[in-house]
Amino acid sequence: MKKALLTLSALALAFSAAGAMAKDYKELRFGVDPSYAPFESKAADGSLQGFDIDLGNAICAELKVKCKWVESDFDGMIPGLKANKFDGVISSMTVTEAREKVIDFSSELFSGPTALVFKKGAGITTDVASLKGKTVGYEQGTIQEAYAKAVLDKAGVKTQAYANQDQVYADLVSGRLDASVQDMLQADLGFLKSPQGADYEVSKPIDDPLLPAKTAVGISKGNKDLKALLDKGIKALHADGTYDTIQKKHFGDLNLYSGK
Repeated sequence: MKKALLTLSALALAFSAAGAMAKDYKELRFGVDPSYAPFESKAADGSLQGFDIDLGNAICAELKVKCKWVESDFDGMIPGLKANKFDGVISSMTVTEAREKVIDFSSELFSGPTALVFKKGAGITTDVASLKGKTVGYEQGTIQEAYAKAVLDKAGVKTQAYANQDQVYADLVSGRLDASVQDMLQADLGFLKSPQGADYEVSKPIDDPLLPAKTAVGISKGNKDLKALLDKGIKALHADGTYDTIQKKHFGDLNLYSGK
């Protein structure tokens, strides 16, 4: 009888602990690389700004938890999740098969294609032949890195990795790069609208299976409680119009949400 009582007590404790874990998020720590305007960047006063930042803060507000942003280079995001440096990644992280083997994702935040950025009149197109003999930069840890290594390198294009997107653009403007490859919306609505991007243009979207469009919140593998919590928050943002308000603030009438 004593053994049975102990077993029941143990079960009750286990269920209680599980319930506590599911509701234990009083703070959500999000990893972010603030070098990717208009999705995530730093304002003149050093504060974080951008579409992803506003979405993350709105999710936290909906879930009634505190938002804490942890800055990291993009290629440190997945290692950071594994090391428990943050609970999730909100930094324009695309959902890929390779990433899904090591981390999980929330439902969709937004979707956007990949494109090339280059100086006006350079004669560059998405045809890889137009890049042969040229140097193309990309941010480490991105889907563009996988594309550069699997496609561009093999086509005789010289590629160069950088820790963040600001470094990519610095070398593009200085002439050390002929082109960069990155999120099309980021280039079109971020770099091209800045003073340093005035003489540059963006290609049409690159059509390649290595470059999917859907982005989401990256979370640790198997964290079903957090996934359910984030999905609930994202769904609420769509239901009450908050998502549309934030999207309009940054992109006008452009719709980034595919609904997939």
